[in-house]
Amino acid sequence: MPTTDPAGLSPTLQLAFELLRRPSVTPDDLGCQDLMIERLEALGFHVERLPFGDVENFWATRGHHGPLLAFAGHTDVVPSGPHVRWDYPPFEPCIDDDGMLRGRGAADMKGSLAAMVTAVERFVAAHPDHHGKIGFLITSDEEGPAVDGTRAVVEHLRERHERLDYCIVGEPSSSEALGDVIKNGRRGSLGGVLHVKGTQGHVAYPHLASNPIHQAMPALNALVNECWDGGNAFFPATSFQISNFRAGTGATNVIPGEVEVVFNFRFSTEVTHRELQARTASLLDAHGLDYHIDWTLNGEPFLTAEGELVEAALHGVESVMGRQPRLSTSGGTSDGRFIATLGSQVVELGPCNATIHQANERIHAADLDDLSRIYEAVLTKLFVNGSAQP
Repeated sequence: MPTTDPAGLSPTLQLAFELLRRPSVTPDDLGCQDLMIERLEALGFHVERLPFGDVENFWATRGHHGPLLAFAGHTDVVPSGPHVRWDYPPFEPCIDDDGMLRGRGAADMKGSLAAMVTAVERFVAAHPDHHGKIGFLITSDEEGPAVDGTRAVVEHLRERHERLDYCIVGEPSSSEALGDVIKNGRRGSLGGVLHVKGTQGHVAYPHLASNPIHQAMPALNALVNECWDGGNAFFPATSFQISNFRAGTGATNVIPGEVEVVFNFRFSTEVTHRELQARTASLLDAHGLDYHIDWTLNGEPFLTAEGELVEAALHGVESVMGRQPRLSTSGGTSDGRFIATLGSQVVELGPCNATIHQANERIHAADLDDLSRIYEAVLTKLFVNGSAQP
């Protein structure tokens, strides 16, 4: 029988159950941050609630000297989808007979939030006068527009000239086993909507019309086959992908007057978003198109190639799990892209990502206790016996 009552479970799993019970679909928080704030205030954290728009955020800090390590994450989750596709109700967490913690947000990323809190609780109990400062940057807007969440909090901290030296983002970075992958960077994301204008007309009289589909195809082929860069030791080559193509009135005998093409670049540190924009325009201009592009920069690439935080994260995983993690920049974007603009060393370290955003989201329940121990080991490495000591 699945375990539905967290009584008797570890403090990390008990807190995870409490968070998972709240259907906090973006941008709703539904009391998740209150749970965390209550625990952090009991440890002596100074907590600032920073609501922007419909989004709840908070910034909490403890300590007065030395470098600052922030734990960053989000309390919002993606919609569950039809409940009939779940073996267990998505917002009624349980541990099944195979030891899997089930529920929307178990991996992405309420499990990490619980592990962060309990790791800090143990660390502060053992080192109440610890060197260094500990922070929490928590939002309810990571899975949505990501405008009034971490991005807004980072700008608030920038205006106050607050320094954030290290940051662990609790995104589910692991692949096959906890800690096998640590994300030490992410590619940039640049989106565009290309509008190519033609002249609408009858398919039987093409000389009286100008077909924008026909005009766009050679140009799109050039974009698809362009070598944007060769990547580097940390990033694969920049990729260009078309995700949507819209044209026509629905009638079979009408040449459309406009084509809309939605595309995206995932780009490395070898090229800037402005270079990509300029080269795209140059290729389109060479084909004589009547066009315009609506650009959206979703995030610049960031990389923490080396440093105290990477060293501490590697040490944390090795000491708890006995395995050597692999550093990776694969995957989509995360809120780490905003935090890195403060000049922070940023890594992502969390549970396995095999079921994120799926029905029946689940992780090994035991992984959360191990993850909490990893986070505690990182704190100890940095602030007790590591290179962040004065």
